[in-house]
Amino acid sequence: MIEEEIDKLLAEEFPVRKNLIYLNHAAVAPLPLRSGEAVKAFVDEYVHFGTKNYQHWSQHADQLHADLAQFINASADEIALLKNTSEGISIVAMGFPWQPGDTVLSSDEEFPSNRIPWQALADRGVQFKEVTLRQAGKSPEQALIDEMDDSTRLLAISAVQYASGLRLDLEILGKACRERDIGFCVDAIQMLGVAPVDVEKANIDFMMADSHKWLLGPEGIALFYCRKKWLRMIKLFQYGWHMVENYGDFHDKDWQPAASARRFESGTPNILGIQAFAASLSLINDIGIETIEDRVLHHTNLMHEYIAKSNNLEAIYSDSASKMSGIVTFRHNNCDLSALFLHLRKQNIMCAERGGGIRFSPHIYNTDEEIISALETANQFM
Repeated sequence: MIEEEIDKLLAEEFPVRKNLIYLNHAAVAPLPLRSGEAVKAFVDEYVHFGTKNYQHWSQHADQLHADLAQFINASADEIALLKNTSEGISIVAMGFPWQPGDTVLSSDEEFPSNRIPWQALADRGVQFKEVTLRQAGKSPEQALIDEMDDSTRLLAISAVQYASGLRLDLEILGKACRERDIGFCVDAIQMLGVAPVDVEKANIDFMMADSHKWLLGPEGIALFYCRKKWLRMIKLFQYGWHMVENYGDFHDKDWQPAASARRFESGTPNILGIQAFAASLSLINDIGIETIEDRVLHHTNLMHEYIAKSNNLEAIYSDSASKMSGIVTFRHNNCDLSALFLHLRKQNIMCAERGGGIRFSPHIYNTDEEIISALETANQFM
């Protein structure tokens, strides 16, 4: 698509812009118009025809598995649809073939979802080791690699850190894990939908991400990827009718878990969420993930350039790795953080308090004018 066509499409798909300057995609994104329409159509059908077309709904779920697989260069059998990122991480944490003395390597900047499930393994003799990513003379990737030793069984890391926007090179980390026979688990919630991820190139073993941030989908549904070699090695701890191989045979007493990643989908799928998620993914594919990344990184540079020239604002994280995502976190040197946050919200600027500052996280449909206006509002507040 050419730029003019993209801009026209985005203007149609995001009527939220008529009401708000929405710079909070690292938290919860607004739904595109097509996703809202998909939900309305589904609910209307549900109201008037009940479950008459349930088989058709199931086909929608199968198609979403396939579309997500293509999106990350996996196979459909390696994709499950779960409730959220935390569930995906917990499946790996609770099901991995641990031995006492094993170590999970991670960073000191993780969101609780990528910390608590690993810490919960302490009573099984598994240590959770947090590495400081920002070390003098080292890249964040090298800081992690240098801490790998004979006890390291898994690297559990966010592709992009939620507060700082620090983006890791997954291919470097995946290569290091492969060479050392270490599992590689990626929380991709702050990357999927804003930058391309190839699970094969990056040698990722497990990856998970809710749809409700940069993927522009609803809450309550998430992508979970599990490399084929691990499918039977992850011990199940959730069971239900939908995770068995022949889930349409309700009388099968000799059931077996599904051979595919559906073994992790224990119960009835979120059909409504599937409709919205599929529509949102279609928008991302229509535009192209590389195009999205280019424009979002342009926004990031624009924000850093403005902040660097401001007498009042200061970027908390301005290293090169933190400029490679859609997240920019800043402080105001002359006013209270909470007061500034409330002021921005009153001015209909959607953002978040994170990492000791105000976090802006614009998506592709935001304009330069919107972003500058939001920054000026913050800069002028006293």
